[in-house]
Amino acid sequence: MLYHSGAVGRLIKEFSMLPGIGPKTAQRIVFHLLNAPQEVSHRLAAAVLEARDNIKYCSVCSNLTDTDPCPLCSNETRDRSIICVVQEPRDVIAMENSHSFKGFYHVLHGAISPMDGIKPEDLKIKELLDRLHKENIKEVVMATNSNVEGDATALYLARLIKPLGIKVTRIAYGLPVGAYLEYADGVTLSKALEGRKEI
Repeated sequence: MLYHSGAVGRLIKEFSMLPGIGPKTAQRIVFHLLNAPQEVSHRLAAAVLEARDNIKYCSVCSNLTDTDPCPLCSNETRDRSIICVVQEPRDVIAMENSHSFKGFYHVLHGAISPMDGIKPEDLKIKELLDRLHKENIKEVVMATNSNVEGDATALYLARLIKPLGIKVTRIAYGLPVGAYLEYADGVTLSKALEGRKEI
């Protein structure tokens, strides 16, 4: 660990606790901010505080938003007959960047993982089922991650949804096993959507 005392050390420590940022990267960020004009730090601090104060869950899809319903759920041009189920809000961004899905989303905020103490009731599954009872949905696309937890979650949801007479599909395995949706490129996601299979 790099040593810095006082306010600089505390700031480096805070940045290094963010995912993907180690002590050296945190140090570079801190020194960049301290050497930049003061308004750069003020804008960053204001943006963080504004996001924390104003971002909430969309009452329809559970995605993060500062308007309710979110812009995607409010978009009248999207296909209302299909919902894509993803694990995290960042997965919605990945799917949208692929430009291949024109329906609606539902964000679970995780995946079933008994080892981590995450049970179905800890996810936004009840909200999904409520939507399926209220809306005229013909297909639900499972776009959970291609790992044990993502597969288990997709199968669990399929067992709940299929008795409702709704087609349940899973994105194709153009994604490497164990891969996270957010890291997949747009072409791979597009092909995975095209090749989805019923489960």
